[in-house]
Amino acid sequence: MLSIGIVGLPNVGKSTLFNALTKKCVPAENYPFCTIDPSIGVVAVPDLRLDKLTKFSNSQKTVPTAIEFVDIAGLVKGAAQGEGLGNKFLSNIREVDAIAEVVRVFEDENIVHVSGKPNPMNDIEVINLELILADMETVSKRIVNVGKDLRRGDKIAVIENEILLRLQKVLEEGHLASTISFTDEEKKIVKSLHLLTMKPILYVLNTKSGSKKVDTEELMKFISDSGARTVTVDAAIESELSSFEEGEKKEYKEGLGINDDGINELIVKSYELLDLITFLTTGEDETRAWTTRRGSSAPEAGTAIHTDFKDKFIKAEVVNWQDLIDSGSYGSAREKGLVRIEGKEYIVKDGDVIEFKI
Repeated sequence: MLSIGIVGLPNVGKSTLFNALTKKCVPAENYPFCTIDPSIGVVAVPDLRLDKLTKFSNSQKTVPTAIEFVDIAGLVKGAAQGEGLGNKFLSNIREVDAIAEVVRVFEDENIVHVSGKPNPMNDIEVINLELILADMETVSKRIVNVGKDLRRGDKIAVIENEILLRLQKVLEEGHLASTISFTDEEKKIVKSLHLLTMKPILYVLNTKSGSKKVDTEELMKFISDSGARTVTVDAAIESELSSFEEGEKKEYKEGLGINDDGINELIVKSYELLDLITFLTTGEDETRAWTTRRGSSAPEAGTAIHTDFKDKFIKAEVVNWQDLIDSGSYGSAREKGLVRIEGKEYIVKDGDVIEFKI
């Protein structure tokens, strides 16, 4: 299961956000360990298609897909040099697939900010600099090691060294490694370095109802210029309301003038950040969402159900979820030619309802 690491400076609302997220855990019968330990939670991905397909098939059970969120220890300046819990912080980030970077965009004199006053752009610069410094050390060490093969005239070492020098230059300029464009072959080499700044980042703007909002003009320009993804959430409210029924939650939010569901949006955007899509299976026993990488072939996607599906795959019956529901039944969808037989080369699309034939 792919994971998102929640990072940020102390007192920006990371743990509050994590607590709100873990209330969205998938049912225990589907995942035995909802909260794996105090800092890891398996969270259901909201998907309205599941409920509609469950009613369509009169399924006895509904199973969402899920992603993992990790509450990573608060970062302090100097983490790359081992300050605070620096080494633990960096090793924890290395293990996740993407980063949700939490920045505080409200003022509250009762909640101390590590810099004295909230400055979201400064927070991002502090965090990203620590990631950059850690990557600079990784790249520098690798350049030294590759140098030995380079002196022997190794052709692969020549290619890797060129990539490393490009990385070193960009990092020294204070930019993330993800700002560099790589070919597919180069990406394989870069992936082996496990660089922190190659991980996709979602910037989570933590606001607070009733509190003064800080100036975010510089922050929003940075996010726009970098093409980064962002989501705004009131972590305190979401955590407080996480035990409410949906109807009560909606009524309470409307009373506060809050019209969105920040937590659900955060989960969905985190899922998209990982470049994942969902395909579905449905029947009387259960309706279930399955996760696969965007661009996966049918046999590759089938491994989400069982690893044997890739080797034993013969064909797949595929229909778009909305087309299936609009048709009223599988039989009607077949008569209309909406149910297709696809082979090994078929690229699975988000929202496909699939029945694999093995």
